[in-house]
Amino acid sequence: MTVIRNVQAELSRFRLRVLVASMVVVVCFGLVGARLVYLQVNRHEDLLAQAENNRTAIVPIVPNRGLILDRNGVVLANNYSAYTLEVTPSKVVDLEQTIDELAKVIEITPRDRKRFKKLREEAKSFESLPLRSRLTDEEVARFGAQRYRFPGVDVKARLFRNYPFGELASHVIGYIGRINAAEKEALDESDDTANYRGTDYIGKLGVEQSFETQLHGITGVDAMETSASGRATRRLTTHPSTPGDTVRLSIDIKLQKLIEDLYGDRRGALVALDPKTGDVLAFVSKPTFDPNLFVEGIDQDNWQQLNESIDKPLLNRALRGTYPPGSTYKPFLALAALETGTRSPTTLINDPGYYMFGGHRFGSPENERGGIMDMRRAIAESSNAYFFSLANELGVEKMHDMMAPLGFGQITGIDIHGEVRGVLPNQAWKRSYFKRPEQQKWYAGETISLGIGQGYNSFTMLQLAQATATLANNGIKHKPRLVMSIQDARTHVVTPLDAEPGENLGYKPKNMEIVRQAMVAVTQEGTSKGVFVGAGYLSGGKTGTAQAVSLGKNEKYSAIRMEERKRDHALYIAFAPADDPKIAIAVIVENAGFGTTAAAPIARRAFDYWLLGQYPNEEDIAAVRLGKATAPIGTPRLVADVPLPVGLGTPTVPAAATSAATSTPPAAAPAREVTRK
Repeated sequence: MTVIRNVQAELSRFRLRVLVASMVVVVCFGLVGARLVYLQVNRHEDLLAQAENNRTAIVPIVPNRGLILDRNGVVLANNYSAYTLEVTPSKVVDLEQTIDELAKVIEITPRDRKRFKKLREEAKSFESLPLRSRLTDEEVARFGAQRYRFPGVDVKARLFRNYPFGELASHVIGYIGRINAAEKEALDESDDTANYRGTDYIGKLGVEQSFETQLHGITGVDAMETSASGRATRRLTTHPSTPGDTVRLSIDIKLQKLIEDLYGDRRGALVALDPKTGDVLAFVSKPTFDPNLFVEGIDQDNWQQLNESIDKPLLNRALRGTYPPGSTYKPFLALAALETGTRSPTTLINDPGYYMFGGHRFGSPENERGGIMDMRRAIAESSNAYFFSLANELGVEKMHDMMAPLGFGQITGIDIHGEVRGVLPNQAWKRSYFKRPEQQKWYAGETISLGIGQGYNSFTMLQLAQATATLANNGIKHKPRLVMSIQDARTHVVTPLDAEPGENLGYKPKNMEIVRQAMVAVTQEGTSKGVFVGAGYLSGGKTGTAQAVSLGKNEKYSAIRMEERKRDHALYIAFAPADDPKIAIAVIVENAGFGTTAAAPIARRAFDYWLLGQYPNEEDIAAVRLGKATAPIGTPRLVADVPLPVGLGTPTVPAAATSAATSTPPAAAPAREVTRK
């Protein structure tokens, strides 16, 4: 009986264990089922997206950058594609050894190594950086055969920017360069972050920078299926990129080239405007630089040469260089005198060759005839004594208030970045600029110097050109502009960028006509008469010579004894034709002396080009470069017969490459005993 009871107890315990185990199994299957329901139903969309992400990779498609054209459709900036040898430093164990081994397969120059080193310092280690660009087919094949030896190294097809005319108009066009840390941070905080995925380059200067949004285009994407190792196996979907828009400038590149050639090796700036619209016809800064140097990342040697050059080739002198205007300021002071009633055009002032004020002798030009001056003769012969006395009568505050509306010392609003204001002085400016109380006081002698465009006056050639254009255009001021139209890359529709309506400054027409006629007298009987002999049009102008450095109280100026960079600047302002102006110019040639011999001849040839379709011959261009020409020498050529140099800055593209269609205010400089024109 005892045995039977034990067996029954064992069976009961067994059944209990089976029941418990069954319940555990049921619960486990229930949990598994619930988990499956949760994953398959509740998280279906999320897990499907994760699976797709593991299976696919989103690859950005960098758009072709838009073209830049001149007003006549000449291409100033385009693109080409080429193979590039690229290295991702984070994937390379020994970078220097890898580069040494690569050099045995593909030529890598010391310049390539220096440029790569500079890029490494600016970029993150996981970024792919170009080591060699524009590989030939043979080089691509040689690397492909030994690619297994170089993890972290690859050959990629990339788009490169090209500036066909090299140094020509480089300050206007600008250049592109690799996106630096500050620019990347700004992009990350902007709405354009997604549009710059895969983009390594951005506009850095000029139109390339100011119209970056239009030129960049819209980045596309490829959805690629990838293997477990991450290698792309097939394309799933694609959204093509949209090329950047085409930007058409107002400048005439052939006129631009003529003017740059006329400068030669001299330094300076010239701005030519259409007085009726504000369109910039030429925007010259000399010396220039080759923007192609920046496309792949400029090497240290070239950067040092450009950045440390005493000539400052990277400085856009037309936009950012400030200079005293010298005697080119006089017509505007005459207008101020007429508008304020300070003087009439018939007021007579005796010019004995100097002006005495406060016991100090302010000199007039040595070559001036002197005598009794009315306003017309004072402008035509550039009488210092007349304008010294006028400045004294006007006073600094009235001069400031009359010059500001013309644009002196103001931002013009031109459509590229980087413009500086310059200095239009008055007492408030001096109090804010100088720190010590004894420096803040305004002296009457400083007012006298302003009368001939010296002293604290410091303006850009853009400001001087705008003021000249306003005077030529009956007191209607236009904002200067460089871009005329934008062509949509998708629809090819050209959208003109209409010029803003001009601002009527309210000057009396008779007063403006008095000043313009006096400027015409400058070209017919005054200081630039010899330059405009035989011109097929009538123009108005004004010569100027401005101090580059101050001289001591009893020190006399001698160009022969002074080093070249301390000599006077030569200036000229002009408009033509006199009865219906179509072009207005402001030009400066640094340290070149007389405006008559150095600056006015450049303006004459620019007028001949624009109004008569004439291009000077080589002999005449050479004479202008040396400051030894007045009126044109010999027989000019027709503009249409002078071709632009094709491919002046085009890089050598190997067979593997394919075309892609697509200042600080100056200290006061007192007027010296002898000031030339």
